[in-house]
Amino acid sequence: MNPTMPPMDMASFQPEAMQAWLYSGTSGGLEKNLRFEPATRAPPAPQGNEVLVRVISAALNPVDYKFPEMGLPARMLIGMPASPGMDFCGRVVATGPLAKHLKEDQLIYGCPARPVQFGSLGEYLSITADKIAVLPNGVPIDNAASLPVAGLTAYQSLEGYVKAGEKVLINGASGGCGIFAIQIAKQMGCHVTTISSTRNIELCLRMGADEVIDYTAHKDLVAKLQERNVVFDCVVDHIGLPSTLYYQCHHFLKEDGTFVQVGASSIMTFLGRLGWPSFLGGGQRKYVAVMVKTDQKQLVQLGEWLAEGKIKIQLDSVYELHDAEKAFQKLRSGRARGKIVVHVSDPHNQNMESFGIGL
Repeated sequence: MNPTMPPMDMASFQPEAMQAWLYSGTSGGLEKNLRFEPATRAPPAPQGNEVLVRVISAALNPVDYKFPEMGLPARMLIGMPASPGMDFCGRVVATGPLAKHLKEDQLIYGCPARPVQFGSLGEYLSITADKIAVLPNGVPIDNAASLPVAGLTAYQSLEGYVKAGEKVLINGASGGCGIFAIQIAKQMGCHVTTISSTRNIELCLRMGADEVIDYTAHKDLVAKLQERNVVFDCVVDHIGLPSTLYYQCHHFLKEDGTFVQVGASSIMTFLGRLGWPSFLGGGQRKYVAVMVKTDQKQLVQLGEWLAEGKIKIQLDSVYELHDAEKAFQKLRSGRARGKIVVHVSDPHNQNMESFGIGL
């Protein structure tokens, strides 16, 4: 750097272009519509409490493709063309006047409340300061990027529905949300029983599950749950299968217990379970469908638990930016055991030259 030059005010830096994966439609699946742009439009300068972030790592979640694929109204809400991705960890580049408490170059992690136009598979994104948290010391960037959507969803599927000493049943516990749900339920003092396949029994136990039911070993999982004669205080369902799980849960869920739906392969699972009345064979227990919210207090708590080693990140795979399509293919396969991360920019090259500013 030329010593005679005045210091650069990073708060005034505004990128004109960025590299990003974009999509304008979702026919045949979002990942089949992705195209890489080495120099596309960057987000506008931050206003109010907005923060401009240079993304280092992004983590993928099913909502990243499920929401845009809900149809034209969803894509109009997002704005096209758009970059997919919600979860991120990156560095503060610039702030609006109401977010000056954040320092330039500070490492932060977070997510918007829903898919947006400038998602985390773009080099830069803009987000409001209430939807981020400062990265705790000692937490790896990829781990922090993996935390927001799945961690918050798991947190919100449990908080208010369970308390210490109660029994929780988690269906689909080896996925991104399920792994967090096991650990957070244990942090809350619960006894945790999970449902998973044979190959994921060890993973569930390692994450803290007290018991694991192997659904591949039973032709009728619901009948097996009834035979065990264990009554749970809460059931958290991440997959929506088997279809009879909710309708028969009165056999193994307390009368004042809650069946919490987090994920399902089809929106019809939610609609059917919500709309089918109990007197016609529908469920006889309280049913709650969780729609994740970006709660900053919870986001900070998750980061603290991570820094303290009270929860752990299970990484399934890590991809470089040019392989983002493969990352989405792995996500859609349903075979991921943990989080899928994409490196968006080089975490070791975050100086001013990496922003395209010659010094």
